[in-house]
Amino acid sequence: MIVAEGLAKTYRGGAGVEDLSFTVRPGVVTGFLGPHGAGKSTTIRLMLGLTHGRGHTTFGGRAYADVPGPLRTVGVLTDAAAVHPARPAAAHLRMVAAGGGLPARRVREVLRTVGLESVANKPAGRFSLGMKQRLGLATALLGDPEYLILDEPATGLDPEGVRWLRGLLRRLAGEGRTILASSHLLAEVSLLAEDLIVIGAGRLVSAGPLDEFVRRHARADVVVRAENRSVLMVALARAGLKVRQEAAELVVDTADTERVAAIAGRAGIGVRELFVRRIGLEDALLAATAAAVRPRGDLP
Repeated sequence: MIVAEGLAKTYRGGAGVEDLSFTVRPGVVTGFLGPHGAGKSTTIRLMLGLTHGRGHTTFGGRAYADVPGPLRTVGVLTDAAAVHPARPAAAHLRMVAAGGGLPARRVREVLRTVGLESVANKPAGRFSLGMKQRLGLATALLGDPEYLILDEPATGLDPEGVRWLRGLLRRLAGEGRTILASSHLLAEVSLLAEDLIVIGAGRLVSAGPLDEFVRRHARADVVVRAENRSVLMVALARAGLKVRQEAAELVVDTADTERVAAIAGRAGIGVRELFVRRIGLEDALLAATAAAVRPRGDLP
């Protein structure tokens, strides 16, 4: 597993992270979520020792700096644009492979994996953002690593590319690798990840299975379309239910459709439609991080 303990970093002006501890288990994709400015990139840099701060992170019991042959152990994508614009994709990968003691054949293999074989000799400066993202992912995969740390890997990819990335990461996780992928694409994370780490304003909000997170923070309402909304609204309120009107509908703060139907029946009101509406991952994330989001200057 990846184990992060007590990660903390304070920048001048207050932005940073505070006392983050979590684990990333193997065999699944773990999504890393939080609003913009929550500290996701800072956390990843702390995990890799790229930023000085407090706390420590281990990969299978060893810090990143102590891992022998780091390219073979931890694959990292933090900045897909960090490639010399005049250097062809294949030449960039050959340079990285040589520096890490990796066989040259891996260059061809990862180019094929990420779909860049046809542009292997094209300068990276001519690549679209999505192609640069694929090249960054190819660099992370060069050493066939056991661990993958990916910061916004879907940025710049078109819908087909996002679907391709989802399949690739699921396959790699199915091989037993440990994968942490940050993203702002909440709907995509709900399709990709099984586990979720959520931070807000530099603090840990939640860590665990994605389904558990949605159950804990999601809200379920009963939506009613009825003949006499005002009378039904009074009847529901008298029964102790919170209710509000939205356009031509009543929204009741409960998931109990049978109770709502019974109240309408006793009031003699005909109901045209009645169903449960549940919020998705995006609303669950906003609800979970709402209390944590505050001016970053409040951090010590």
